[in-house]
Amino acid sequence: MTTRPAKPTVRYSAIKSARTVGSANVELHHHGGRDLQISGEFESFLLCHCKRCRKDTGSAHAANLFSSTAKLTWFSGHESVQTYQVPGTRHKKSFCSKCGSALPVVQSDGDSIVVPAGSIDSAIDIRPGQHICFESRADWDMRLEDVPKIDDIPI
Repeated sequence: MTTRPAKPTVRYSAIKSARTVGSANVELHHHGGRDLQISGEFESFLLCHCKRCRKDTGSAHAANLFSSTAKLTWFSGHESVQTYQVPGTRHKKSFCSKCGSALPVVQSDGDSIVVPAGSIDSAIDIRPGQHICFESRADWDMRLEDVPKIDDIPI
């Protein structure tokens, strides 16, 4: 019998500015104005390596913040949100039909939200708590810390 590790609980309460993750007011997705605000705290920040998250992001993993208490407030642009849910699963992906930006997803009849970390415009003052579905990672997703790091596009 395999036991899963307990879900990490991470609370962020320091308010540094209106755009700091974990504060009472996180804003993202700007089309010339304030489109969306997230109010509340995030319980966890996870990196998911499952096949579906890799397909969604086109990358090694998804990087998502989770909250069961935060609320989304749309000021404009809500009509441009498209959401896809994999049939028969809880897996959802929301994005802006105008610019393609990843957007938060409301899960399970509104009792939690998932926020793609890369969609937040400000610095994130938290590190991911766990890699999940790690056994499902891509074959090439090993020893990436050894890959050279450069600041520009190598053309």
